Amino acid sequence: MNIDTPSSRRHLPDAPLLAAVAGRAPTRRPVWFMRQAGRSLPEYRKIRAGIGMLDSCFDAELVAEITLQPVRRHGVDAAILFSDIVVPLKAAGIDLDIVTGTGPVVANPVRSAADVAALPRLDAEQVAPVADAIGLLTKELGETALIGFAGAPFTLASYLVEGGPSRNHEKTKALMRSDPHTWHTLLDTLADTTITFLQSQLAAGIDALQLFDSWAGALSLADYREFVLPHSTKVFDAVRDAGVPKIHFGVGTGELLGAMGEAGADVVGVDWRIPLDVAVERVGPGKALQGNLDPAVLFAGWDAVESEVRRIAAEADRAIEAGAVGHVFNLGHGVLPDTDPDVLTRVVELVHSL
Repeated sequence: MNIDTPSSRRHLPDAPLLAAVAGRAPTRRPVWFMRQAGRSLPEYRKIRAGIGMLDSCFDAELVAEITLQPVRRHGVDAAILFSDIVVPLKAAGIDLDIVTGTGPVVANPVRSAADVAALPRLDAEQVAPVADAIGLLTKELGETALIGFAGAPFTLASYLVEGGPSRNHEKTKALMRSDPHTWHTLLDTLADTTITFLQSQLAAGIDALQLFDSWAGALSLADYREFVLPHSTKVFDAVRDAGVPKIHFGVGTGELLGAMGEAGADVVGVDWRIPLDVAVERVGPGKALQGNLDPAVLFAGWDAVESEVRRIAAEADRAIEAGAVGHVFNLGHGVLPDTDPDVLTRVVELVHSL
């Protein structure tokens, strides 16, 4: 599969997000939101009514429509593909479902060498509906960049080992420590799955990609370097020459930012816990930063929201002066379900004015 110059790759030299992360001067400060195509939008709830999450993710026309909704409503500078990090696991044949109010639930958790050996491998044809959706989107988005994404090996492993979401990740950490060989085999297998999923998206024409390591913040820096970083690096190495910006993000990863940057991303996402002008010192020069408004601030009234947006923009400007390549405004995690969409629209307008 040729991911270097797919015939469907668009040329978007003036797209603000792509300019900013390449160190060029964007026409405006770019902004998009994680989980922007989601539960906060009434049009999303309407179109998803009666359709399961995973069923939605394998319907190309539905994926395209949901992905476009926040672009139409908010005027954001990037669409992010509507999907879920467990989609490639489901596509490969792993018995799991996304349970409302809980999240991904795995029928048969992976906790032994035999379980790892039995894991199915992903073939690109199994995620063809996702590629089809990208084809539809690139025809509709005009100059707006499309971000594809996948879950990082550690976060996928955590779901598989725990059997679902976990507060303490005790089973995951226990396997990691008690049987390092099985652990590394598991993450190597999941890295291959992630690579296949991303390469399929790249071949279909995404303009950027984000690797979510949602739960990496549960780890110490030492554990991250030993048990996680080599596998995330493998993923980024596989798409290094794809010709699109690569973003890496995790929650609660302030202490891991330097190591996460080493994995091979061009852009490091920062959650709301540390300022961007501090984050740049940890990431080091030569990479762009993304973030980092606390999603909960969106509930605090417009005066508080405006104050925080201006503060973050100023911190981002100082980060660029300190060596960051550029800045993409975003939340420090995803849009919360009860967020007022009109507040998000106003945030976009304010960011574009700064």
